Amino acid sequence: MSEAHAVNAELPNLVTLVAERFEGSVFAQKLVLWENVIFSFLIISVLSLLAILVSRKRQIVPGRGQNVAEVLAGALDDFVCGILGPKGRRYTPFVGTLFIYILCMNLFGIIPFMKSPTSSWSTTLALALCVFCYVQYSAFKQNGFLGYIDHLMEKPRGFLAFSVVIPLLMFFLHVMGELVKPLSLSLRLRSNIWGDDMLLAIMAKFGLPGLPMLLFNTILAIIAGVVQAVVFCLLTTIYFALILPHEEEVHG
Repeated sequence: MSEAHAVNAELPNLVTLVAERFEGSVFAQKLVLWENVIFSFLIISVLSLLAILVSRKRQIVPGRGQNVAEVLAGALDDFVCGILGPKGRRYTPFVGTLFIYILCMNLFGIIPFMKSPTSSWSTTLALALCVFCYVQYSAFKQNGFLGYIDHLMEKPRGFLAFSVVIPLLMFFLHVMGELVKPLSLSLRLRSNIWGDDMLLAIMAKFGLPGLPMLLFNTILAIIAGVVQAVVFCLLTTIYFALILPHEEEVHG
């Protein structure tokens, strides 16, 4: 029942309009069920097409499309390497792809008859789980098995290493903290985008009298969409920074 109310509160989009046309059929039920996946793949298709068009004819003197792509790639690389250092460049493709994809999903709902897939927890949780798995894989790969366990125990040394209880307690707390990260990461993004979409839907129902407020909140939604994409990727980069061995540890 609550799910139906949530759907009715949203602005109509192409998927819901088609589902209404075939209301009561299995096809309509499948459309509603896969609504966020459909818009996610639509965004992936558009971004893939743009990437192919931009990279198809690369030149020494770049055109407008190639120039924009290079500036964006350089800015994302500076962003990641500014936190992780030069060795963090290996994570630029992952974090950069996340940023572009999340940004487009956040802003997609502003386009008439479209929807932001990130307004659904299923989408943001999937993104957060990708981050979680890659961070844990990188931690295991960069630190080794013993180094990974040592990291989870907060690197106990001296008396702390022989106390047993404290390292085990830190291990438990650290594991719980790692498991909470995907939840906080996904819920933060989903809640903000969902709230913006609901606010726009409410303002749209006022018609012409509510047009100034609708335009104002649309601008706020654009700013919030950019900020949330930056925050998601900033936290992702910080998670990498927390698990990677530092220079002093490597030399030590």
